[in-house]
Amino acid sequence: MSDAPGPYPSAPDPSSGNPGPYLAVGPRVGLRPFSRDDAGEFTARARESRELHRPWLFPPCTPEAYAAYAGTLLGDPARAGFLVCERARDGRIAGFVTINNIVRGAFRSGALGYGAFAHAAGRGLLTEALGLVLDHAFGSLDLHRLEANIQPGNAASRALVRRAGFRLEGFSPAMLFIDGAWRDHERWAITAPATAPESAV
Repeated sequence: MSDAPGPYPSAPDPSSGNPGPYLAVGPRVGLRPFSRDDAGEFTARARESRELHRPWLFPPCTPEAYAAYAGTLLGDPARAGFLVCERARDGRIAGFVTINNIVRGAFRSGALGYGAFAHAAGRGLLTEALGLVLDHAFGSLDLHRLEANIQPGNAASRALVRRAGFRLEGFSPAMLFIDGAWRDHERWAITAPATAPESAV
């Protein structure tokens, strides 16, 4: 696999009604699934973004780590992963959103993860992408609730979920083991618009 970014999927014409390679499109971004062929670009973007991501986020920075990471997203029905692609830049990867620990039945919930790469940070691309993911999660995936667990010092992440309509539900001390220590997290969550499911069991 090459370490060079690209080639990128072609961006569709939004007026055509065909999302092309994407699951969903917005004015500036498209969502598409992770693939093993994205290792070169994804890991290059992750290496470029180390300073932005630390100490909150540790996406895979090598082809081997990416292969393991993408493999779990592609092979596990309890996880879903989406690459955020910048349509005006021929689909280059701007970030990613994952839904982990998906539980069905009466719970119909998942845990949200996400990150923007350095070249896309602060431009509102992940905000747009998160809106598309919420539509997909509460639509095609038929989930009822998404939770984002965020370290209190991560102001950018807290602002992102607040803009998306998440509510602060609580605080969990020493919740997740990150960067060599158990870290406190705030629990932010959002639920789908009220509907009556056909069956919750």
